[in-house]
Amino acid sequence: MPITPSEKIWMDGELVAWDDARIHVLTHTLHYGCGVFEGVRAYATAQGPAVFRLTDHIKRLFDSARIFMLDIPFTVDELVEATKETVRVNKLDSCYIRPLVYLGYGEMGLNPLPCPVNVSIAVWPWGSYLGDEGIANGVRMKISSWQRHDPNAMPPAAKGTGMYINSSMAKIEAIKAGYDEAILLSPQGYVSECTGENIFVVRHGRIVTPPTSAGALEGITQNSVMTIARDLGYECEVGNILRSDLYVAEEAFLTGTAAEVVPIRSVDDRELGPPGPITKQIQETYFATVRGEVDRYKDWLEHAR
Repeated sequence: MPITPSEKIWMDGELVAWDDARIHVLTHTLHYGCGVFEGVRAYATAQGPAVFRLTDHIKRLFDSARIFMLDIPFTVDELVEATKETVRVNKLDSCYIRPLVYLGYGEMGLNPLPCPVNVSIAVWPWGSYLGDEGIANGVRMKISSWQRHDPNAMPPAAKGTGMYINSSMAKIEAIKAGYDEAILLSPQGYVSECTGENIFVVRHGRIVTPPTSAGALEGITQNSVMTIARDLGYECEVGNILRSDLYVAEEAFLTGTAAEVVPIRSVDDRELGPPGPITKQIQETYFATVRGEVDRYKDWLEHAR
């Protein structure tokens, strides 16, 4: 989806004009892909713009950095406040937020340890990642021929920049074949996740989502949806899923900060039908939650103003 520029981007403690947020062509991460990032959203609420689970996202950013041995030169609290400041300065009621930690200019070669560590935070207006049609009526999925990373080759627990080549290859394959999104399997053959989303399956009224041991990123939207599902009275658990489980599911849906909550209409041309009642109830509760309309979950919202 095209980016709509906002006014300011936060870079290493300073707010700079959007068009001036530039890096050198020899920036280390540009060459070797060693960086970490987060996707976060702010939503319009009756009390002004609120960032959904901001501190949890920034803590996960630090966890990813720790895995890659990137020493972020700011604290969690400083980046939380920097994010709120960037939303405020850009006068956006709702937006997508991209914190990025990357290795900067000054060193070249595969040893990243001497490189400077830089941090940026950009915000811009962005609609649903898989489109309003997908939100309403579901998306068509394809099992990718590309596997999710083996955890001893690339750590799927980290949200690393270069690791998303794996997701991009799967996404391209799915789009070229006429589908909306791809599902990756683990090296052991279990369902892992989509290219940028966690996945849920409903069978016999029970909701299941893959474990981190299958290569799934520990999703913050995934965690939120599991809490919502249980509070609605559904049995919701983490467990291994086979591709055949997707074909015979009563319902299935995916979750992610960019995608939000999206029903799955079909997998490998096996029709699941229109969005089911469990998916729709969870989806409606999630959207009410991020807009600040559910008192039970108001502590998930961190107001920017």
